[in-house]
Amino acid sequence: MGTWKTRSSSKKQVCYISVPAQIINSVSSSSLHSFLDNKSSKKKHTTSKFSNLRNPKLWALSLFLLTVLGISLRLSLCLSSFGFGDHESQLQSSDSNVSPKYHLGFAYSRSNATQVEISNAKDRSLDTGVEKNETFGGDGSHLITSDRNGHGDKNEFWKQPDGLGYKPCLDFSIGYRRESKKIARERRKYLMVVVSGGLNQQKIQIVDAVVIARILGAVLVVPILQINLIWGDESEFSDIFDLEQFKSVLANDVKIVSLLPASKLMTRPSEEGGMPFNASPQWIRSHYLKRFNRDGVLLLRRLDSRLSKDLPTDLQKLRCKAAFEGLKFSPRVMEMGKKLAERMRSKGPYIALHLRMEKDVWVRTGCLSGLCSKYDEIVNIERIKRPELLTAKSSMTSNKRKLAGLCPLNAKEVTRLLRALGAPRDARIYWAGGEPLGGKEALKPLTSEFPNLYNKYDIALPLELKPFAKRASIMAAIDYIVCKESDVFMASHGGNMGHAIQGHRAYEGHKKIITPNKRHMLPYFVNTSMSKTEFEKMIKKLHRQSLGQPELRVSKAGRDVTKYPVPECMCKQATSTI
Repeated sequence: MGTWKTRSSSKKQVCYISVPAQIINSVSSSSLHSFLDNKSSKKKHTTSKFSNLRNPKLWALSLFLLTVLGISLRLSLCLSSFGFGDHESQLQSSDSNVSPKYHLGFAYSRSNATQVEISNAKDRSLDTGVEKNETFGGDGSHLITSDRNGHGDKNEFWKQPDGLGYKPCLDFSIGYRRESKKIARERRKYLMVVVSGGLNQQKIQIVDAVVIARILGAVLVVPILQINLIWGDESEFSDIFDLEQFKSVLANDVKIVSLLPASKLMTRPSEEGGMPFNASPQWIRSHYLKRFNRDGVLLLRRLDSRLSKDLPTDLQKLRCKAAFEGLKFSPRVMEMGKKLAERMRSKGPYIALHLRMEKDVWVRTGCLSGLCSKYDEIVNIERIKRPELLTAKSSMTSNKRKLAGLCPLNAKEVTRLLRALGAPRDARIYWAGGEPLGGKEALKPLTSEFPNLYNKYDIALPLELKPFAKRASIMAAIDYIVCKESDVFMASHGGNMGHAIQGHRAYEGHKKIITPNKRHMLPYFVNTSMSKTEFEKMIKKLHRQSLGQPELRVSKAGRDVTKYPVPECMCKQATSTI
């Protein structure tokens, strides 16, 4: 409230009034002038009606009332601008009336809080006591979140594909179910298989072994995992996969046993390793049934991609059933993978990348890493020493291979693609894959643009991964789980793991997956005349139909149903009209 003082004078008494600046700002200049300009009213307003204005008590009372009125008006304006009791939309509309300084200050403080939160998350290595994030849910389906700049708009990058109503449907034909009853009584024919390679190669061969056993009407002995000479992994089937789940889920399709019965232990199996590529059910029956009738036990090796991808519908459904429902990881592997996935999602949605930037990948593909001449020389020397490793056409230069879309994306290209598609800078990214050629230097383009980049070693607590240290397939299984559970997934170079996760995410509801359109997009990467806006517009256009939407397997011959489960393994469910 204003204060006043008096000073004695032989001629007149003068009042000095101190008024807070906030009150002066809330009163118009004309109103204030009418109260303080005594000089102008001295000559013209001398009637008794205005003589009371010279009374100091009246001045004090008037000023008090004016102060109360000003404070009330200003308080009501503040309350309405902050939107107490109003909807969020009113808050957004009132923001336009706030001065730019307030906007900048709010955005700055929010940004600082976000950076501190991210920094703290890194420091404590995503502790184990993470609660499930209620905003984003457990599986990321139907995920639409606000953007990271404090606005309430939907962020398109995290938006999930529609799915077009496709759901898993594994309804087998009457003839298939009738045949199943005969197979359940089988006790004479036993199929043994030895599977090789890394985790995802093993999975493909195990799925094909299930289908081959069904074609032959044989009992399947749990597949033997060949010891990998490169990684020295001695894991058995039950170390990686849930054996009981495998048996029970497929019980009505193929009889599965852990060991040969005692009556067959002394039988020398008929070994066959000459199955051609794209072998049909007819070829399998014509070549193997006679041996079964003679020896009772058949041993198959080198099944990798030998069985035809175009099979009768019932056998395609069996492929999906084995891959997505029967072949689950063992409980302890699932527990570890889910735990890491929950830590990644503890702060919101996350991206998973399968990066293929290892030395052997650059050697085998005939491509260069794009790092520097030192690493190019390392790759070229290895390629000369071991020419058998080169899987691409030897007549093509590395540059031609890249422009043809045959090379893995390096970290710089992955970064530009993600930014062009709208990935926010503070997005949390999990990367799977082996040690890249060049180590941390190879990942610098990613970490400089997306600082929240982690792999399993970054987010696991000390000793958590120690039990799996010499189990390359189990480590790959952990990566598989975290990638499958992510909100967005992208592989830099296809491969078995990328294909398997693509099909698995489709089967579970067409969760978003980015399939880099390398052949068409790379020319724009080297076009320096394009503006950033033009570049991003073109990249989004090229990937409009490559973000995990349902894609028919039958639209292209030879596609694997476990990568494209529509239409054999997924169908549109009838919707209710209620």
